[in-house]
Amino acid sequence: MTKNKVLIIQPIHEKALALLDARDDVSYEVLTDFSEETLLKHVGSADAITVRDAPISRKVIEQAISARIVSRHGVGFDNVPVDLCTEMNIPVTIVGPVNAVSVSEHTMFLLLAAARVGIELDSAVREGRFAARANTLSVELNGKTLLLIGCGRIGTKVAHRATALGMRVLVFDPYLSDSTDMPITLIGSLGEALKQADAVSLHVPLTDETQGILGERELALLPQGAIVVNASRGGLIDENALIHAMRSGKLHGAGLDTFEMEPLPPESPLAAEKRIVLSPHSAALTEDALIGMGMKTVENVLAAFDGMLDPELVVNKEVLEEER
Repeated sequence: MTKNKVLIIQPIHEKALALLDARDDVSYEVLTDFSEETLLKHVGSADAITVRDAPISRKVIEQAISARIVSRHGVGFDNVPVDLCTEMNIPVTIVGPVNAVSVSEHTMFLLLAAARVGIELDSAVREGRFAARANTLSVELNGKTLLLIGCGRIGTKVAHRATALGMRVLVFDPYLSDSTDMPITLIGSLGEALKQADAVSLHVPLTDETQGILGERELALLPQGAIVVNASRGGLIDENALIHAMRSGKLHGAGLDTFEMEPLPPESPLAAEKRIVLSPHSAALTEDALIGMGMKTVENVLAAFDGMLDPELVVNKEVLEEER
């Protein structure tokens, strides 16, 4: 029996691999070296490709002549040339809401740590400066206004958590219906929303439309002492403008999980700011979420083999129309 071959770019959880082991009609290969040179040696014979955050070049996809799916281990897909996949009639899938709790909780961690100047206080205790408690001013989130730029699966969970903390939640999302029953207020103008926001959290993909959505002009619209959080994608915030806003005292703090360049260079000015809480693009990487993402990644592959793909998890839905 000829087996469907799955090329797994970057390891996934063993519980996800067990789903493949249970299928007699499937074989797989796990690559830990995901350089273009290595991928080109292996991709030609792959019937399916899974990938986490490694960049997949157009050249690699061009050689994926047998691929029936590219299954992303996550919800972002800017590391995959989706337009080329569409031309080649290859569905690109994401995992849906399985990491939404993890990312929403991490968003709240960044927001709280920035509000309570967590880096400064932690450093003070470790350095024996306990008296810092007298002059390191935190702010409370209760009664403050949080603006969500984008309110999909993750943003929705952030909205509920922020409401539980006593925050008022505004949302700027042109794709969200006015009929939503969430505890939010929709605002059609980003500029007007920013003027009211004590804190801003980003929950949109990185596209031509969203690149630099928070730049110098937008940051200037925020009230004095605002907080900016990004656990979505690097490139949504103009980092130079953010640094300027921090150093000028415009912002109280910030929390960043994603960056324009990853890994973040140690010499980045972001790393020198004690009121910017940093994490290494790890918002979705709890043990629970890794299991869920790995299993859904594999389930999407098997669904493609079985002709049962969930259209809601397909980024380039036009390939499904083409198949029909």
